[in-house]
Amino acid sequence: MALHIEDYALISDCHSAALVGRDGSIDWLCLPRYDSASMFGALLGTEDHGRWLLAPSDPGATSIRSYVGDTFILSTIWTTKTGQVEVLDFMPHGDGRADVVRSVRGISGHVEMRQDLRLRFGYATTVPWVRQLTHEKTPGLIAIAGPDAVVVRGPALHASDHRHTATFTVSANEFVPLHLTWYPSHRPLPAPLNVSEAFTHTREWWESWADACVHSGEFRGSVVRSLLVLRALTHERTGGIVAAATTSLPEIEGGTRNWDYRYVWLRDASLTLQVLLSHGYESEAQDWRAWLLRAIAGDPNDLQIMYGLSGERYLPERELESLPGHRGAAPVRVGNGAVGQFQADAVGEVMMALHSARGAGVEETEFSWPLQLALMKYLEENWQRPDQGIWEVRGPAREFTHSRVMVWAAFDRAVRGITEYGLPGPLDRWRRIRDEVRRDIEERGFNVARGCYTQYFGSEEVDASLLLLPQVGFCEPTDARMLGTVRAIEADLLRDGLVLRYRTTPALDGIQGGEHPFLACSFWLVEQLAGSGRTDDAVVLMTRLVALANDVGLLSEEFNVTTGHQAGNTPQALTHLALVRAADAIEAAAHTSRSGGAAASVAGGRTVDEQHDDRAEDRDHPGAQIEERAHVDTEDQPRQPATEERADHTEQQGDEPAAALRAGQDQLGQGAGQQAE
Repeated sequence: MALHIEDYALISDCHSAALVGRDGSIDWLCLPRYDSASMFGALLGTEDHGRWLLAPSDPGATSIRSYVGDTFILSTIWTTKTGQVEVLDFMPHGDGRADVVRSVRGISGHVEMRQDLRLRFGYATTVPWVRQLTHEKTPGLIAIAGPDAVVVRGPALHASDHRHTATFTVSANEFVPLHLTWYPSHRPLPAPLNVSEAFTHTREWWESWADACVHSGEFRGSVVRSLLVLRALTHERTGGIVAAATTSLPEIEGGTRNWDYRYVWLRDASLTLQVLLSHGYESEAQDWRAWLLRAIAGDPNDLQIMYGLSGERYLPERELESLPGHRGAAPVRVGNGAVGQFQADAVGEVMMALHSARGAGVEETEFSWPLQLALMKYLEENWQRPDQGIWEVRGPAREFTHSRVMVWAAFDRAVRGITEYGLPGPLDRWRRIRDEVRRDIEERGFNVARGCYTQYFGSEEVDASLLLLPQVGFCEPTDARMLGTVRAIEADLLRDGLVLRYRTTPALDGIQGGEHPFLACSFWLVEQLAGSGRTDDAVVLMTRLVALANDVGLLSEEFNVTTGHQAGNTPQALTHLALVRAADAIEAAAHTSRSGGAAASVAGGRTVDEQHDDRAEDRDHPGAQIEERAHVDTEDQPRQPATEERADHTEQQGDEPAAALRAGQDQLGQGAGQQAE
C-alpha cells in the first residue's frame, strides 16, 4: 500500500518529477514530462504497479531526511545497528537528459543496502522486456516497451518474478552511485552520467536560483521552499506551469474527487507568475508569456481554461483500470474534463499577470498586446454567461461572484494598459463595461441581510474565493462589505480553524461526498486578516499552516484535520503561491506597524501605498451608502505619465467597532493550537 501523501518528497529537473517515500521507494515517476505516462505508479496502487526501492536491508533502520540547502536534492540519513549511510536522490538539471540519480555514501560502520526495481510503463499497463547491459564496466539493465526505454546503471540487479533486486554493502567513506536514464526506444543508448559533475551543477543551479529571492519576513524559509516548488513545476523548455506533480491523489480518503493536475491552468499559472515576478524572477515571465502566446493562438472563441505543457488542447478525461488508486481511492483519472468548461475568471487572471509583467519592465511584443485585445473582445461577448467558476463545479453553470469580479479585473487591467502604458484600445467602452460589471456585482452578488458577498448571484451561501476580492483590487481588506464577508466565511466555512472552499452539495458541484479544508483558502484568510488589522490572528493561523507542511516543506491541496494527513494532489502550486502571498502580507503589516503608517495592502511582496479608484460613477447601486473609497492596485508600479484614473479618497474604515475587526478570533485561536501529529 502507498504511503500517506505527506510521506513523500519531491525531486525535479524542471521537466518532470519523482516522489520519494520515507521508506526509500520512488513510487511516482513520469518521464520525460510531468504529463507522461508513469513508469513507477505505486503511489496509485501497490509496489507491483512500479517502484524503485533503495533502503537498508535492516527492517529496524531509522531515517531522517532533508533537502540539501535550497535545492531539490534529497538527503536521507539511514541509521542501522551496524552503521550509517546517506542516500542522495536528485534529478540532474540542465543536461538535456531524463535522469534520476540515487547515490549512497557511507558515513560510519557498514550498511547492507537493498534494491527492488519494478518497471511498469504506460500507467502500469506494460512490463518491459529487460536485458543485462554487458558491454560496460558498470553493471546495468536496459528495459524497453513500445516507445519507452530506460537504462539503469549501478550494482548488479537480478531478475525475480517480474522485478529486479540487489543487495550491496557500503562502508564508511565509500560512494556507490546508481542512476536511471529514460530515452526514446528508437534512439541509441545514452552514455553513462558523470554523477559527481551532475550533483555539483544541480546544487549550484538550484541555490543560485533561490538566492535571488526577495523576501525577509519571519516565514522566509517557507517562502523560499514554496518558490522553489513553483520553479520546479515550471517546465524549463516550454514555460508551462503545471498545477501539481501528480494525478488522482484523493481529496477525501476513499472518495471519487480524484483529478489530474499535471496540466497548465491559465488561472494557476497566471497567479504563479505574479508571485514569481514580485520576488525577482522576471525571466519566468518572459517564458510563460511566450508559452501563452503559443497556447492560445488562433480564434479567441476557442480559448480553453487549461492546456498541456506545450500548449496541447486535446486533454480528454478518462479513467484508468490499470491503477487502483491511492490507498484504494478510485478512479484514477488521466486528462481533465474541466478542459471544456467556460470559466469566466480565467481571462482576468491572465490580464492581471500580463499587467504585472508590464509593471516589472517586461516589454510588450508585436503579438502580446494584440493577444490581449483579442482576449478582451472575447470577454466583451461572453462575460454575462454563467460559468463553472474557479472550483470547476460539475453541476449547473451559475453567475459566480468571484468570476464576475475577475471579469471586472480583466477590464480594469485592460483600461490601465491604455491609461498607464499608452497602449491602443477602446478606452471608453472598456471603462463603461468595467463599471457595469461592478454595479452588477454590488447589486446581485451582495446579500444585504447577511451583510456579505455571496457565492453566486441570488445565493445566501459564501465561498472562500470571495477572500480574493481585495487581492485583485476590487475592494479594500477593511471595506465594511469585505469585513462582513469574512465574518460569514468564518461562521460557515471554518473546520477546526481551517477554511473549506464552500459547503459541498451534489446540487452545486455535481459530485458526491465532501472534502477537507483547502489549504490555499486558509492562506487567503491569512492575507485578509493581515490586511485588515488582525495581524495577531494572521500570524497565529500562518504559524499553524506552515506547520502542516511535511518534513521537507511540501504541501498538498487539502488537509484532514481529523487524521492529520494531507489530501489531494501534491505539491500543489496554488497552495504554495498562496503561502508566499500570505507571508508577504504579514511582512507588509509588520513593516507598517514598525513605521507607524496606515495599513497598506500587499500583493506578491510589494507594499502598495498608491491606491487606485475604479468605482463606477453610478451611485444608485446597493453599495452607495458606503463612502467611495480607493481600491488597491495589487501589481502597481511606477506609472508612465499617461491619462490618470485616480482619486485621492481616503480609505473607508467603516463604522465597525474594533471588536468587529477581530470577529472569529477565538475560533481561529482555538484551531491554531492543534498541530498535525
